[in-house]
Amino acid sequence: MRVLKFGGTSVGSVANINQVIKIVSQEAKNDRICVVVSAVGGVTDMLMQCGLQAAKKEDYNPVFKELETKHLQFVSELVPNDSEAVEETQGLLNDLNSLLNGIYLINELSPKTVDKLLAYGEILSSSIIARAMYAQGLDAARKDSRDLITTNDKHTKAGVNYKVTNSQLDYYFAKAKQQITVLPGFIASSATGETTTLGRGGSDFTAAIVAAALDVDQVEIYTDVSGMYTANPKLVKQAKPIESISYHEAMELSHFGAKVLYPPTIVPVMSKNIPIRIKNTMAPEDAGTLIHNKEGISDNPIKGLSNINNIALLTLEGGGMVGIPGISKRLFETLSNQGINIILITQASSEHSICLGVMEEDAGKAKNAIDEEFQYEISLNKIDPLSLEIGLSIIALVGDQMKSHQGISGKMFSTLGKNNVNIRAIAQGASEKNISAVIAQKDVKKALNSLHERFFEAQRKQLNLFITGVGNVGEKLLNQINQQQEYLKKHLNINLRVLGLSNSRKMLIDENGIDLDNWKALLEAGEPATLDGFHEAVVNQNQRNSIFVDITANADVADMYGKYLKQSVAVVACNKIAASSEFSKYSELKRLSKAYNAPLLFETNVGAGLPIIDTLNNLIASGDRVNRIQAVLSGSLNFVFNNFKSGESFHDVVQAAKAEGYTEPDPRIDLSGVDVARKILILARESGLKINLEDIANEPFLTEKNLNSTDVPHFFETLKEDAAHFEKLVADAEAKNHRLKYVAQLDNGKASVGLQSVPEGHPFYDLKGSDNIVLFFTDRYPEQPMQIKGAGAGGDVTASGLFADIIRTATY
Repeated sequence: MRVLKFGGTSVGSVANINQVIKIVSQEAKNDRICVVVSAVGGVTDMLMQCGLQAAKKEDYNPVFKELETKHLQFVSELVPNDSEAVEETQGLLNDLNSLLNGIYLINELSPKTVDKLLAYGEILSSSIIARAMYAQGLDAARKDSRDLITTNDKHTKAGVNYKVTNSQLDYYFAKAKQQITVLPGFIASSATGETTTLGRGGSDFTAAIVAAALDVDQVEIYTDVSGMYTANPKLVKQAKPIESISYHEAMELSHFGAKVLYPPTIVPVMSKNIPIRIKNTMAPEDAGTLIHNKEGISDNPIKGLSNINNIALLTLEGGGMVGIPGISKRLFETLSNQGINIILITQASSEHSICLGVMEEDAGKAKNAIDEEFQYEISLNKIDPLSLEIGLSIIALVGDQMKSHQGISGKMFSTLGKNNVNIRAIAQGASEKNISAVIAQKDVKKALNSLHERFFEAQRKQLNLFITGVGNVGEKLLNQINQQQEYLKKHLNINLRVLGLSNSRKMLIDENGIDLDNWKALLEAGEPATLDGFHEAVVNQNQRNSIFVDITANADVADMYGKYLKQSVAVVACNKIAASSEFSKYSELKRLSKAYNAPLLFETNVGAGLPIIDTLNNLIASGDRVNRIQAVLSGSLNFVFNNFKSGESFHDVVQAAKAEGYTEPDPRIDLSGVDVARKILILARESGLKINLEDIANEPFLTEKNLNSTDVPHFFETLKEDAAHFEKLVADAEAKNHRLKYVAQLDNGKASVGLQSVPEGHPFYDLKGSDNIVLFFTDRYPEQPMQIKGAGAGGDVTASGLFADIIRTATY
């Protein structure tokens, strides 16, 4: 004998039912088959909706007519031209309508009536499916489960009388002649013959009861997925089927929200060591998940993640609870008397508080009952009124082998903490088969994905980018990301996705990732952009490992960094304004980065793609001390003075630098030395100095007329007017066989920037094009400084520096 159960989605359409019949016909070639079926998908909810509407004297007919049409359509397609089938189905529907009319008349829906009402779902589906099997030539007959499974009279979730039930099942199947028996799941009857049900999801339970009574080799539960998954695949795209799992692990996962299996299902088969196989109706060739009594040996002690939503957290606390026997007893009895199930319990060792997790729908009733029970203690201020929090979920990490592996809970909580998921309560049983945490329901998807990534994805880390500023450098960065995505997956185990883009006009958010082959058109079709709107969109996405990338030179964008860091969103910036703002702001951003475990990286602030800041930080972290820094830090100024020769026009050289993209749109930012001053300020701060921009001596080489120009066109006019000034600067240098370099210095805590005439043989003398160079004189490098030299400007190298910072966030 084989027992096969098919769930609501498996019988949810004519095509699916035909697939069920195909599977059963194959299995019936070698053995007798018991087929347990659920109601057609969605019908149980429709029945309940009708009942509730009828009890409120509302019009339930539209829903009933929809339900009637659905079943009659199934009959006409599955068993065409069968008047008996139509008559039987219509008779059942008429009886159902009469029951609903009675509910309407008495204005009441008792648990006993709920069972009678909901039973029609399985009664109708089993009748139609049995007739369909027979019509296709199978030796099939239907048997009403109410004749075989006897329960107590606790309606809506009845307890099984196994002694009577097993006897009835043995007797019936010993006498039954048909090859295939179709049973309606979920329904049973009390000793007095009243219809009872086994709880929502009880069709699984029916199959297990039958299997245990008949002592079969295996129960097969067919559903719409290929087994139990490591997490809910609707929330975690990387979730995968679990090949093998123990009874206890399956029970924990199903208790904590895994919908594939109804938790009580395991109980009757576990005592007889009967395996359960979870299979996919639409892909029966898939192996599915085997649930049995053997603990598999695995490198990963975690078998799965699960969650329960709509949780309320009840907290009873007060000094009057400490050392007083019976408080817990009274609390639990109060909830038990109200019929409220406790899902999670945690108590502080100080006995000062007890936290309980219950379903949100029971929260109000629970609070009223508990406050009433402890009314006397509350009036004496010995116990506080019950605290109630809603909008919560429980997430659970499940695995039999967790007890023999250290550090699981540490990895779990650190992963959640890094992703700004606040834990409200924690529970772990002594068996260490699961670790449960209460979190905000809005964080469930991020929490499950973060934990799944940590425990199941071979340490592949997904980085989610939100980029503002998609001009020259931004476009280069997107091209590099698009080119390197597969490489990062293969070699660095990093899945890099761009979820958000913004410029000054438009913004685009796509939680599935933006198509980088078509991002310009997609962004142009996006919604109007605001800084707050983009920030709100990033926060609402609530993605793990989120990174805000600033590729602007905008002060207002820089002012947003703190808001992102407070949401545990990393910040990667080539915008120098934040790191060179007032020291208090700079240090506050550093503090927020540490407090919220969100990287703040700005390598491209100095030297574009050159590893200057990172090298400096590594020197200091290793115990070295910086004594002096000399640097040429402006690619634009180096380009200008490398191309400016005596007898040439300084105006033309600056125009060329601007046209090549080496300068800011306003060249005064570069030529005034402010940009270089910001860079040496950042290096000074990273080396440990507390200084501000005004503390840096800036010796301008521009004239007063240049510095006081009203706008960029006027600035270029002043360059023409003061051409003699610049001719003298370069002529004086060439006369000494020197070259002009704009140099930044930090020496004994004092920083300065200015134009210098550099002699031949100096490290700066042969610096070409737009290259940068930095000399670090430290305790370890006192005479021969550490040199970092290379291209310090340009879209590609700046983009590569940003890319490097993005990848660096994966190691935090």
